Amino acid sequence: MRALAEYIMRGRMQATLVVVGSAAIPLLFWLSAAAGSLVLLRRGASDAMGILAWAMLPAIAWWYFGEPRTLLVLVGALSLALLLRASWTWNRILLCSVALGLVYGVVLGAVFREPIAAMAGELQKLLPTMFDGSHQQLSVGERERLEALIAPVLTGLLAALLQILSLLSLILGRYWQAVLYNPGGFGREFRALRLSLPQALLLLAGMMLGPNLGPQLAMLTPLCSVPLLFAGIALVHGLVEKGGLARFWLVGMYITLLLFMQLIYPLLVVLAIVDSLFDFRGRLARKNGPGSANGEG
Repeated sequence: MRALAEYIMRGRMQATLVVVGSAAIPLLFWLSAAAGSLVLLRRGASDAMGILAWAMLPAIAWWYFGEPRTLLVLVGALSLALLLRASWTWNRILLCSVALGLVYGVVLGAVFREPIAAMAGELQKLLPTMFDGSHQQLSVGERERLEALIAPVLTGLLAALLQILSLLSLILGRYWQAVLYNPGGFGREFRALRLSLPQALLLLAGMMLGPNLGPQLAMLTPLCSVPLLFAGIALVHGLVEKGGLARFWLVGMYITLLLFMQLIYPLLVVLAIVDSLFDFRGRLARKNGPGSANGEG
């Protein structure tokens, strides 16, 4: 990865080749967004604009053929990179990613309306099977309300996936920038990421109250969980570093997150909310004193 970052920053021709080529290749649009974020973070918008303008061409072409995700992730990651370059904190960037996810949801709901409606219809057929055989019986009104939420939640899940990809692309670009010009800087920056209590409560309210504010706002539930997920991951990194633990714990977290996402994802979200109240890293640092470990989690 370092070699690729060095190649990107070698000159405009090399950066353009990576950014444009990755945008043109299916399933590599995240790499284009990460490379574009690196160029933007290091050189600024004025110097990077010419390179990024070329990257828009294949992204727009993909949209023309019915694939909007390349352009959405590219524009989203670059928008967040502009905020990061303007010295916005990661907390505020994570909160802004929710608004970005809402834009994604609106676009995906318009472009993929028929596939989402078809999938929602299949899930609606399964609802009687899911509840009729259980002790919990739904009234007609409750079932109709639940059916109305299926399509918006599916749209929100797709938008949350693009939201995560945008943040991961930005993180990779920031990591490359630190590797080349500020070794160890990104690790310290990410491990210090912690949502304040008002921010965590605001996200929790969006998750819990979104479906009650209207069917279309049900997509807020997955979108508001994404910042809490990243805050939970940063918490684990920080605890491993403060506690002087081996990297094995981080590897184990990512493996279990991939294999048992339905269990680990909510756990990380809950940990981030609780940490906003109790500040586990601060407590551990005070307990260990000035001689605590200072590794690279």
